[in-house]
Amino acid sequence: MKLINVLQELKETRKKSISCDELFSGYKQILAQADTKREQTLEKLNFGNSSIPNKFDIDKIESEHIFHESQIRKICIDYRLRFLDAVFFKEPYPPEAISKLQALEKLHKTTFNGFKIIAPMEAFKLKKADDPLLFAPMGNGYYYLIHKWGTDLHPLRKLKYWAFKNIENLGIALAVLSLLLTAISYPLFFKRPPTFGYLLMVFMFYFKGIVGMFFILCGSSGKNFSEYSWQSEHDKIS
Repeated sequence: MKLINVLQELKETRKKSISCDELFSGYKQILAQADTKREQTLEKLNFGNSSIPNKFDIDKIESEHIFHESQIRKICIDYRLRFLDAVFFKEPYPPEAISKLQALEKLHKTTFNGFKIIAPMEAFKLKKADDPLLFAPMGNGYYYLIHKWGTDLHPLRKLKYWAFKNIENLGIALAVLSLLLTAISYPLFFKRPPTFGYLLMVFMFYFKGIVGMFFILCGSSGKNFSEYSWQSEHDKIS
């Protein structure tokens, strides 16, 4: 009995149903449609009104992907990130982000728009005056996480920008720096045992000097505190 060549049988079956040229033509058409859908998805990411909530199928929502604006705000302030409309995002979107978005639209039988992204300021095209997360608005201050890419934030980033969270943190940081300078420099300039009055005088000297230097050097750059800039479309105070 003759053995069956599965590949040959497969080719014969294909001949009976559709020619190779027709099959390849159909495949090219599918690829073209996929490219068109991908371009349409990218266009939606670059345009859209984030104030209009998207419609989700409540039975197909994954609760671990839902975040409230208050939670997003805290993370952005702690790590000095921005939460802005996707139109301001200047980095390329990875293919898996587009694929996830298309799959999510198919799952929920809808078309999403008004996307927002969490990322460092450097990742946005801001109006002149280390990790993106793509969200779709759900309404009432809730956002649905679609995809995260890139590397994780450095563990010391929160500490690095702690002083820039708000004016209170900056005041504490400058006061601590003044105390350290007072403790280090007093023995170098004063031989007599320190008194509270002398220490206070030296501390105030450093504190006023540091505050003045900060606002001259850093304030002139126009940067704002994280609690005010996390949703700002400007790279400077406006």
